[in-house]
Amino acid sequence: MTVSRRTILASAGAAAATAVASRAMGQSFAFKPNQRYPDSAVEILDPSFAKYRLYSSTLEQLASGMRWAEGPVYFPDGGYLLVSDIPNNRIMKYSEKDGSTVFRSPSNYANGNTRDRQGRLVTCEHSVTRRITRTEKNGKITVLADSFEGKRLNAPNDIVVKSDDTIWFSDPTFGILGDWEGFKAKPEQANTNVFRIGTDGKLTAVITDLVNPNGLAFSPDEKKLYVVEWKGTPNRSIWSYDVAADGSVSNKSKLIDAADQGALDGFRVDRDGNLWCGWGSNGALRSEPTEINGHKVYQLKGKPEDLDGVMVFNPQGKPIGFIRLPERCPNLTFGGPKGNRLYMASSHSLYSLYVEAHGAT
Repeated sequence: MTVSRRTILASAGAAAATAVASRAMGQSFAFKPNQRYPDSAVEILDPSFAKYRLYSSTLEQLASGMRWAEGPVYFPDGGYLLVSDIPNNRIMKYSEKDGSTVFRSPSNYANGNTRDRQGRLVTCEHSVTRRITRTEKNGKITVLADSFEGKRLNAPNDIVVKSDDTIWFSDPTFGILGDWEGFKAKPEQANTNVFRIGTDGKLTAVITDLVNPNGLAFSPDEKKLYVVEWKGTPNRSIWSYDVAADGSVSNKSKLIDAADQGALDGFRVDRDGNLWCGWGSNGALRSEPTEINGHKVYQLKGKPEDLDGVMVFNPQGKPIGFIRLPERCPNLTFGGPKGNRLYMASSHSLYSLYVEAHGAT
Protein backbone atom coordinates (compact mmCIF):
# COMPACT_ATOMS: atom_id res chain seq x y z
CA MET A 1 0.00 0.00 0.00
CA THR A 2 1.37 3.41 -0.97
CA VAL A 3 1.00 6.16 1.64
CA SER A 4 1.28 9.72 0.34
CA ARG A 5 2.47 12.75 2.27
CA ARG A 6 -1.05 14.18 1.99
CA THR A 7 -2.51 11.04 3.58
CA ILE A 8 -0.03 11.21 6.45
CA LEU A 9 -0.81 14.89 7.11
CA ALA A 10 -4.58 14.29 6.90
CA SER A 11 -4.34 11.39 9.34
CA ALA A 12 -2.23 13.42 11.75
CA GLY A 13 -4.68 16.32 11.57
CA ALA A 14 -7.66 14.06 12.20
CA ALA A 15 -5.92 12.45 15.17
CA ALA A 16 -5.07 15.86 16.63
CA ALA A 17 -8.65 17.07 16.17
CA THR A 18 -10.00 13.97 17.89
CA ALA A 19 -7.57 14.43 20.77
CA VAL A 20 -8.58 18.07 21.23
CA ALA A 21 -12.31 17.30 20.91
CA SER A 22 -12.23 14.47 23.42
CA ARG A 23 -9.89 16.10 25.92
CA ALA A 24 -11.40 15.86 29.40
CA MET A 25 -12.49 19.10 31.07
CA GLY A 26 -13.36 17.31 34.30
CA GLN A 27 -12.24 14.26 36.20
CA SER A 28 -12.28 10.95 34.36
CA PHE A 29 -12.91 7.78 36.28
CA ALA A 30 -11.85 4.25 35.55
CA PHE A 31 -14.72 1.78 35.63
CA LYS A 32 -14.56 -1.95 36.20
CA PRO A 33 -17.65 -3.70 34.79
CA ASN A 34 -19.17 -6.74 36.40
CA GLN A 35 -18.07 -9.88 34.58
CA ARG A 36 -20.89 -12.01 35.97
CA TYR A 37 -24.47 -12.37 34.79
CA PRO A 38 -26.82 -11.14 36.08
CA ASP A 39 -25.17 -7.85 37.04
CA SER A 40 -25.46 -7.26 40.79
CA ALA A 41 -25.75 -3.52 40.06
CA VAL A 42 -29.32 -4.17 38.91
CA GLU A 43 -31.41 -4.72 42.02
CA ILE A 44 -34.96 -6.10 42.00
CA LEU A 45 -36.99 -4.37 44.73
CA ASP A 46 -40.27 -5.92 43.63
CA PRO A 47 -40.83 -9.09 41.55
CA SER A 48 -42.61 -7.00 38.91
CA PHE A 49 -39.26 -5.46 37.91
CA ALA A 50 -37.69 -8.81 36.99
CA LYS A 51 -39.13 -8.77 33.46
CA TYR A 52 -37.29 -5.50 32.70
CA ARG A 53 -33.86 -6.87 33.63
CA LEU A 54 -31.90 -8.51 30.84
CA TYR A 55 -30.11 -11.43 32.43
CA SER A 56 -27.04 -11.14 30.17
CA SER A 57 -26.64 -7.36 30.22
CA THR A 58 -24.18 -5.46 32.39
CA LEU A 59 -23.57 -1.82 33.19
CA GLU A 60 -21.15 -0.04 30.83
CA GLN A 61 -19.24 3.23 31.08
CA LEU A 62 -19.24 4.90 27.66
CA ALA A 63 -17.41 8.16 28.37
CA SER A 64 -15.96 10.16 31.24
CA GLY A 65 -14.33 13.53 31.87
CA MET A 66 -17.36 15.80 32.31
CA ARG A 67 -18.06 18.01 35.32
CA TRP A 68 -21.86 17.64 35.52
CA ALA A 69 -23.52 15.52 32.85
CA GLU A 70 -27.16 16.33 32.13
CA GLY A 71 -29.94 16.33 29.54
CA PRO A 72 -29.20 13.23 27.41
CA VAL A 73 -31.14 12.80 24.15
CA TYR A 74 -30.77 10.07 21.53
CA PHE A 75 -31.09 10.55 17.76
CA PRO A 76 -31.98 7.25 16.07
CA ASP A 77 -31.51 8.58 12.54
CA GLY A 78 -27.87 9.39 13.30
CA GLY A 79 -27.22 6.70 15.88
CA TYR A 80 -25.77 9.12 18.44
CA LEU A 81 -26.50 10.64 21.83
CA LEU A 82 -26.06 14.23 22.97
CA VAL A 83 -25.43 15.07 26.61
CA SER A 84 -24.89 18.46 28.26
CA ASP A 85 -21.77 19.15 30.33
CA ILE A 86 -23.14 22.25 32.06
CA PRO A 87 -20.18 23.73 34.01
CA ASN A 88 -17.95 23.26 30.94
CA ASN A 89 -20.51 25.12 28.80
CA ARG A 90 -20.66 22.46 26.10
CA ILE A 91 -22.77 19.67 24.66
CA MET A 92 -20.99 16.38 24.08
CA LYS A 93 -21.77 13.82 21.40
CA TYR A 94 -21.40 10.08 21.81
CA SER A 95 -21.69 7.50 19.04
CA GLU A 96 -20.71 3.86 18.83
CA LYS A 97 -18.76 4.67 15.68
CA ASP A 98 -16.80 7.77 16.73
CA GLY A 99 -16.84 7.69 20.52
CA SER A 100 -17.09 10.96 22.45
CA THR A 101 -16.58 14.33 20.74
CA VAL A 102 -17.66 17.93 21.34
CA PHE A 103 -20.94 18.75 19.61
CA ARG A 104 -21.34 22.41 20.64
CA SER A 105 -19.12 24.78 22.60
CA PRO A 106 -20.08 27.22 23.97
CA SER A 107 -23.63 25.98 24.51
CA ASN A 108 -24.99 28.82 26.67
CA TYR A 109 -24.76 26.34 29.55
CA ALA A 110 -27.26 23.99 27.95
CA ASN A 111 -29.11 21.75 30.36
CA GLY A 112 -32.11 19.69 29.22
CA ASN A 113 -32.36 18.49 25.63
CA THR A 114 -35.04 16.66 23.70
CA ARG A 115 -35.95 15.73 20.14
CA ASP A 116 -39.08 17.06 18.47
CA ARG A 117 -41.36 15.03 16.21
CA GLN A 118 -39.38 16.16 13.17
CA GLY A 119 -36.10 14.90 14.64
CA ARG A 120 -34.70 18.33 15.55
CA LEU A 121 -32.77 19.14 18.73
CA VAL A 122 -34.64 21.32 21.24
CA THR A 123 -32.51 22.72 24.06
CA CYS A 124 -32.86 24.50 27.40
CA GLU A 125 -30.12 27.15 27.45
CA HIS A 126 -29.63 27.30 31.19
CA SER A 127 -27.76 30.59 31.61
CA VAL A 128 -26.56 33.70 29.75
CA THR A 129 -29.27 33.55 27.05
CA ARG A 130 -31.87 31.78 29.30
CA ARG A 131 -33.98 30.56 26.44
CA ILE A 132 -35.44 27.59 24.54
CA THR A 133 -33.88 26.97 21.13
CA ARG A 134 -34.36 24.55 18.26
CA THR A 135 -31.51 23.44 16.04
CA GLU A 136 -32.74 23.13 12.47
CA LYS A 137 -31.57 20.39 10.15
CA ASN A 138 -29.23 22.90 8.45
CA GLY A 139 -27.67 23.88 11.80
CA LYS A 140 -29.49 27.19 12.16
CA ILE A 141 -30.61 28.09 15.70
CA THR A 142 -34.23 29.18 16.12
CA VAL A 143 -35.28 30.86 19.38
CA LEU A 144 -38.61 29.46 20.58
CA ALA A 145 -38.93 31.34 23.91
CA ASP A 146 -36.77 33.67 25.98
CA SER A 147 -39.26 35.76 27.98
CA PHE A 148 -42.70 35.65 29.57
CA GLU A 149 -44.91 38.68 30.06
CA GLY A 150 -42.03 40.96 29.10
CA LYS A 151 -39.54 39.49 31.58
CA ARG A 152 -36.64 37.11 30.99
CA LEU A 153 -37.02 33.44 31.80
CA ASN A 154 -35.19 32.15 34.89
CA ALA A 155 -33.00 29.21 33.79
CA PRO A 156 -34.80 26.66 31.55
CA ASN A 157 -33.99 23.22 32.91
CA ASP A 158 -35.76 20.18 31.46
CA ILE A 159 -37.94 19.79 28.40
CA VAL A 160 -40.30 17.39 26.62
CA VAL A 161 -42.28 17.47 23.36
CA LYS A 162 -45.86 16.16 23.31
CA SER A 163 -47.26 14.27 20.31
CA ASP A 164 -49.29 17.35 19.31
CA ASP A 165 -45.97 19.22 18.83
CA THR A 166 -46.41 21.39 21.92
CA ILE A 167 -43.23 21.90 23.96
CA TRP A 168 -43.24 21.78 27.76
CA PHE A 169 -40.33 22.90 29.96
CA SER A 170 -39.47 23.73 33.56
CA ASP A 171 -37.96 27.09 34.54
CA PRO A 172 -36.28 26.99 37.99
CA THR A 173 -33.47 29.32 39.03
CA PHE A 174 -30.49 26.92 39.24
CA GLY A 175 -28.57 28.39 36.30
CA ILE A 176 -28.57 31.91 37.75
CA LEU A 177 -28.07 31.14 41.46
CA GLY A 178 -24.28 31.23 41.15
CA ASP A 179 -21.35 30.96 38.77
CA TRP A 180 -21.03 27.15 38.62
CA GLU A 181 -23.68 26.40 36.00
CA GLY A 182 -23.56 29.79 34.32
CA PHE A 183 -23.51 33.33 35.64
CA LYS A 184 -25.24 34.64 38.74
CA ALA A 185 -28.19 36.87 37.95
CA LYS A 186 -31.36 38.17 39.56
CA PRO A 187 -34.55 36.28 38.67
CA GLU A 188 -37.13 38.37 36.85
CA GLN A 189 -40.03 35.95 36.98
CA ALA A 190 -42.22 36.04 40.08
CA ASN A 191 -42.55 32.25 40.07
CA THR A 192 -40.63 29.19 38.98
CA ASN A 193 -43.06 27.87 36.38
CA VAL A 194 -43.66 24.97 34.05
CA PHE A 195 -44.34 26.44 30.61
CA ARG A 196 -46.05 25.22 27.45
CA ILE A 197 -45.15 26.49 23.98
CA GLY A 198 -48.16 26.05 21.69
CA THR A 199 -47.92 25.18 18.00
CA ASP A 200 -48.73 28.86 17.39
CA GLY A 201 -45.66 29.87 19.42
CA LYS A 202 -47.67 31.18 22.36
CA LEU A 203 -46.01 30.69 25.75
CA THR A 204 -48.31 29.74 28.66
CA ALA A 205 -47.48 29.16 32.32
CA VAL A 206 -49.35 25.92 32.99
CA ILE A 207 -47.99 25.31 36.52
CA THR A 208 -47.07 28.23 38.78
CA ASP A 209 -47.07 26.84 42.34
CA LEU A 210 -44.01 24.54 42.38
CA VAL A 211 -40.76 25.66 44.00
CA ASN A 212 -38.05 25.04 41.40
CA PRO A 213 -39.66 22.42 39.14
CA ASN A 214 -37.10 20.16 37.51
CA GLY A 215 -37.58 16.97 35.47
CA LEU A 216 -40.85 16.38 33.66
CA ALA A 217 -42.41 13.69 31.47
CA PHE A 218 -45.77 12.46 30.20
CA SER A 219 -47.45 9.14 30.84
CA PRO A 220 -47.58 6.86 27.75
CA ASP A 221 -51.11 8.04 26.86
CA GLU A 222 -50.13 11.66 27.62
CA LYS A 223 -53.14 12.05 29.89
CA LYS A 224 -50.86 12.74 32.85
CA LEU A 225 -47.90 15.07 33.29
CA TYR A 226 -45.31 14.24 35.95
CA VAL A 227 -43.09 17.01 37.38
CA VAL A 228 -40.27 16.92 39.93
CA GLU A 229 -40.43 19.64 42.58
CA TRP A 230 -36.80 20.12 43.56
CA LYS A 231 -37.58 22.26 46.61
CA GLY A 232 -40.61 20.26 47.67
CA THR A 233 -41.80 20.32 51.27
CA PRO A 234 -40.65 18.43 53.21
CA ASN A 235 -38.86 16.36 50.53
CA ARG A 236 -38.28 16.32 46.79
CA SER A 237 -41.35 14.94 45.09
CA ILE A 238 -42.93 14.01 41.78
CA TRP A 239 -46.37 15.53 41.26
CA SER A 240 -48.95 14.13 38.87
CA TYR A 241 -51.39 16.28 36.88
CA ASP A 242 -54.27 15.44 34.58
CA VAL A 243 -53.74 16.97 31.14
CA ALA A 244 -56.72 18.35 29.20
CA ALA A 245 -57.01 18.55 25.42
CA ASP A 246 -56.46 22.33 25.53
CA GLY A 247 -53.14 21.92 27.37
CA SER A 248 -54.37 22.92 30.81
CA VAL A 249 -53.59 20.74 33.83
CA SER A 250 -55.57 19.91 36.97
CA ASN A 251 -55.95 17.46 39.86
CA LYS A 252 -52.48 17.86 41.31
CA SER A 253 -51.49 14.86 43.43
CA LYS A 254 -48.21 13.61 44.90
CA LEU A 255 -47.06 10.41 43.20
CA ILE A 256 -43.57 9.97 44.68
CA ASP A 257 -41.86 11.31 47.81
CA ALA A 258 -38.07 10.94 47.73
CA ALA A 259 -37.85 10.83 51.56
CA ASP A 260 -35.28 12.86 53.45
CA GLN A 261 -32.19 11.32 51.84
CA GLY A 262 -32.96 10.77 48.17
CA ALA A 263 -32.78 13.32 45.39
CA LEU A 264 -35.04 13.26 42.34
CA ASP A 265 -33.82 15.05 39.22
CA GLY A 266 -34.50 14.04 35.62
CA PHE A 267 -36.51 10.95 34.65
CA ARG A 268 -38.15 9.10 31.75
CA VAL A 269 -41.29 6.99 31.44
CA ASP A 270 -41.37 3.62 29.69
CA ARG A 271 -44.19 2.16 27.60
CA ASP A 272 -45.68 0.43 30.66
CA GLY A 273 -45.85 3.72 32.54
CA ASN A 274 -42.92 3.07 34.91
CA LEU A 275 -40.83 6.08 35.93
CA TRP A 276 -37.03 5.62 35.62
CA CYS A 277 -35.61 8.34 37.87
CA GLY A 278 -32.14 9.76 38.33
CA TRP A 279 -31.26 9.27 42.00
CA GLY A 280 -28.64 10.28 44.56
CA SER A 281 -28.03 12.04 47.85
CA ASN A 282 -29.85 15.34 48.32
CA GLY A 283 -27.03 16.67 50.51
CA ALA A 284 -29.17 16.89 53.65
CA LEU A 285 -27.11 16.91 56.85
CA ARG A 286 -27.73 15.13 60.11
CA SER A 287 -29.06 17.34 62.90
CA GLU A 288 -26.11 16.54 65.18
CA PRO A 289 -22.37 16.40 64.34
CA THR A 290 -20.21 13.28 64.54
CA GLU A 291 -16.71 13.40 66.01
CA ILE A 292 -14.15 12.33 63.40
CA ASN A 293 -10.40 12.59 64.09
CA GLY A 294 -10.98 15.12 66.83
CA HIS A 295 -13.31 17.30 64.76
CA LYS A 296 -17.09 17.63 64.93
CA VAL A 297 -18.40 17.05 61.44
CA TYR A 298 -21.96 17.31 60.15
CA GLN A 299 -22.32 14.26 57.96
CA LEU A 300 -24.86 13.47 55.28
CA LYS A 301 -28.04 11.69 56.32
CA GLY A 302 -27.48 9.05 53.70
CA LYS A 303 -24.34 7.69 52.07
CA PRO A 304 -23.99 8.72 48.41
CA GLU A 305 -22.51 5.33 47.57
CA ASP A 306 -25.78 3.73 48.72
CA LEU A 307 -28.03 6.23 46.93
CA ASP A 308 -26.34 6.91 43.58
CA GLY A 309 -28.12 5.34 40.64
CA VAL A 310 -31.52 5.03 39.00
CA MET A 311 -34.67 4.29 41.00
CA VAL A 312 -37.57 2.77 39.06
CA PHE A 313 -41.16 3.32 40.22
CA ASN A 314 -44.32 1.74 38.87
CA PRO A 315 -47.25 3.95 37.74
CA GLN A 316 -48.63 3.88 41.29
CA GLY A 317 -45.39 5.31 42.70
CA LYS A 318 -44.03 2.10 44.25
CA PRO A 319 -40.24 1.51 43.95
CA ILE A 320 -39.68 -1.72 42.02
CA GLY A 321 -36.05 -1.58 40.88
CA PHE A 322 -32.72 0.13 41.44
CA ILE A 323 -29.68 0.38 39.17
CA ARG A 324 -26.62 1.05 41.31
CA LEU A 325 -24.08 3.46 39.76
CA PRO A 326 -20.61 4.58 40.89
CA GLU A 327 -21.72 8.22 40.44
CA ARG A 328 -24.85 10.23 41.05
CA CYS A 329 -27.30 10.21 38.12
CA PRO A 330 -28.96 13.56 37.33
CA ASN A 331 -30.76 12.45 34.15
CA LEU A 332 -31.30 9.61 31.68
CA THR A 333 -33.00 8.59 28.46
CA PHE A 334 -33.86 5.54 26.37
CA GLY A 335 -32.18 5.04 23.00
CA GLY A 336 -30.13 2.72 20.86
CA PRO A 337 -31.18 1.14 17.54
CA LYS A 338 -33.97 -0.82 19.25
CA GLY A 339 -34.85 1.79 21.87
CA ASN A 340 -33.97 -0.59 24.72
CA ARG A 341 -30.71 0.98 25.84
CA LEU A 342 -30.86 3.12 28.96
CA TYR A 343 -28.35 5.99 28.83
CA MET A 344 -27.53 7.52 32.22
CA ALA A 345 -25.83 10.93 32.45
CA SER A 346 -24.07 10.58 35.79
CA SER A 347 -21.97 13.44 37.14
CA HIS A 348 -18.60 12.92 35.40
CA SER A 349 -19.57 10.02 33.14
CA LEU A 350 -22.06 8.50 30.74
CA TYR A 351 -23.23 4.96 31.50
CA SER A 352 -25.57 2.58 29.68
CA LEU A 353 -27.49 -0.60 30.33
CA TYR A 354 -29.56 -2.69 27.94
CA VAL A 355 -32.98 -3.39 29.49
CA GLU A 356 -36.21 -5.10 28.48
CA ALA A 357 -38.00 -1.74 28.38
CA HIS A 358 -38.52 1.05 25.85
CA GLY A 359 -39.16 4.76 26.27
CA ALA A 360 -42.78 5.85 25.98
CA THR A 361 -41.93 8.53 23.42
